[in-house]
Amino acid sequence: MKKKVALHNLGCKVNAYEVEAMQQLLEQAGYEIVPFEPGADVYVINTCTVTNIADRKSRQMLHKAKKMNPDAVVVATGCYVQTDEGKLEKDEAVDLVLGNNQKKNIVEVLSEYEEEHQRQSHIIKINQTREYEELEISRTAEHVRAYIKVQDGCNQFCTYCIIPYARGRVRSRRKEEVVEEVKTLAGNGCKEVVLTGIHLSSYGIDHGSTLQELILAVHEVAGVERIRLGSLEPGIITEDFVKTLSALPKFCPHFHLSLQSGCDATLKRMNRRYTSGEYYEKCILIRKYFKHPALTTDVIVGFPGETEEEFAITRDFLNKVDFYETHIFQYSRRKGTKAAVMENQVPSDVAHRRSAILIADGKVRKQRFEEKISETVTKVLFEESVTIDGKVYASGHTMEYIRMLMETTENLDNQILLVKAGKERCQDCLLCTKARF
Repeated sequence: MKKKVALHNLGCKVNAYEVEAMQQLLEQAGYEIVPFEPGADVYVINTCTVTNIADRKSRQMLHKAKKMNPDAVVVATGCYVQTDEGKLEKDEAVDLVLGNNQKKNIVEVLSEYEEEHQRQSHIIKINQTREYEELEISRTAEHVRAYIKVQDGCNQFCTYCIIPYARGRVRSRRKEEVVEEVKTLAGNGCKEVVLTGIHLSSYGIDHGSTLQELILAVHEVAGVERIRLGSLEPGIITEDFVKTLSALPKFCPHFHLSLQSGCDATLKRMNRRYTSGEYYEKCILIRKYFKHPALTTDVIVGFPGETEEEFAITRDFLNKVDFYETHIFQYSRRKGTKAAVMENQVPSDVAHRRSAILIADGKVRKQRFEEKISETVTKVLFEESVTIDGKVYASGHTMEYIRMLMETTENLDNQILLVKAGKERCQDCLLCTKARF
């Protein structure tokens, strides 16, 4: 009888990719993949450590797995494993500990455990390795869109961030291997690929390549009709980079350009290595070559030392750039980072208030951006059918990653169609299509 394994992911798109890759390795080895519910023989939890809350959620999920089946093998993998200083090795809920750069060994480690039935830990000194962990997927759970990990590690050491200690230094995947994976995915029907990494802008610095070269290579793959990028740093936005991308028909004009603060004094405390003025120049450059690009970003409010004046500067800057979407995070104190011991920690109620203000501002900007495409014809990649208030819609995204709905009972999954954007909006502020294709 096949062993049943359930997998659960916590954290980012890179983590999600790694879970899919481990799942496919386990399937190839004869395991049966089952939901993360009672009844599995093996539970694999890919943990996150970006905040103290993420650490707690990781521990809770590991203990939940053991409670669902006390006789099951519970495997802890990922970033929390890498930074917990050996605590999980003493946790009775955990049978196997698998650090970063060790996930490719999941099948062998489980086989060894089955023979010896002894708790094991497989963790390397992640900051001392230059090896890129080779993982790949041949299909994706979304069927339509595939997130492809092409880079790991980070050399930036922002003062609020623990990730360089969990993921190590920058390591990049070979361009040829990425292209082969994309070809496989395209052959299995995937129309859109999203290139992701821990610090995507650093792709290739360890082996003399560049992200631009990788994008150009992926663009040549037949069957792939859209290329999207994960989060970028402002430094990668040069005239040559943007001009090159603007000439690629498959490239999606959706730039998630990490900001964190619009105030120079705050950026300096964060060790972000650019000024708000430099960042703004990058946004102007993107808009020079793309007619209506979607600019999105992340912002941390309540960073240590952030005054009301500094917050106001950030708020004004967000409106000046006029982002399509802003993802607002309240600063979370993370043990092991420089920011955790900084003076003038901002009270949580203050951070919450500031967060609410920026979220409200963001909704206004988002609606204004979406209104600009009203009554225009645009391409939508449809992904799924959804039911809202008793009506059935085909749901998909434009190249700018605006979600669109079209009322129809037809199955339009994985089709790219020209539609006319309407002015009506549904619940959750979704922009709907009015006309047929």
